[in-house]
Amino acid sequence: MKIAVLASGGGSNLQALLDARAAGQLGPTEIQVVAVNIAGCGALERAEKAGVPTIVLPHRNFAKREDFDLALGDALCARDVDCLVLAGFMRIVGASFLDRFSRGVINVHPALLPAFTGVNGQGQAFDYGVKVAGCTVHFVDGGVDTGPIIAQAVVPVADSDTSESLRLRILKQEHRLLPAVVRAHAEGRIERHGRRVSVSGGLGLAASADPVLINPT
Repeated sequence: MKIAVLASGGGSNLQALLDARAAGQLGPTEIQVVAVNIAGCGALERAEKAGVPTIVLPHRNFAKREDFDLALGDALCARDVDCLVLAGFMRIVGASFLDRFSRGVINVHPALLPAFTGVNGQGQAFDYGVKVAGCTVHFVDGGVDTGPIIAQAVVPVADSDTSESLRLRILKQEHRLLPAVVRAHAEGRIERHGRRVSVSGGLGLAASADPVLINPT
């Protein structure tokens, strides 16, 4: 499976994918290119350091969202990409863009969907006072974090937590969950039945004491 990783910020989830690739843990996955919409962001530096080709396409250069989607889609298709992984990509993309990638588009979100969609999901959860938070890897359907859920990791919220400490503990699980899902997808073990998604053989992640990881089987 040939993927492009899209990012807008520091790129720690991109780094998790790069590290998994280096360790031989991404299965038949080729990272063809990393695309960013913010020039000079940390993700760009991580990609260049790893020797992965990059695309820099600032969205502010486009008057319309549709024009940006078209230009980005053209650039990615020229790289022979069949699946996208959104790793902190802070843009909503339209249906015509999504339809161009035969293996779909995967996103990682720092909250337990369908709750706390949009920006700063972990902060929203903390402010709401939840007792458990977590992260979700899901297919993208053009809405704001509304696509079918592939896998989730649950992070208990401690009384001693701050918004920042919770964010970091959730991020740790994002780094575990996303590469495992990408590998399963590349191996053809993910099946979609409407909104229901199954992962044959599970994700192969050992349970951790804190937080608790939920794996589909």
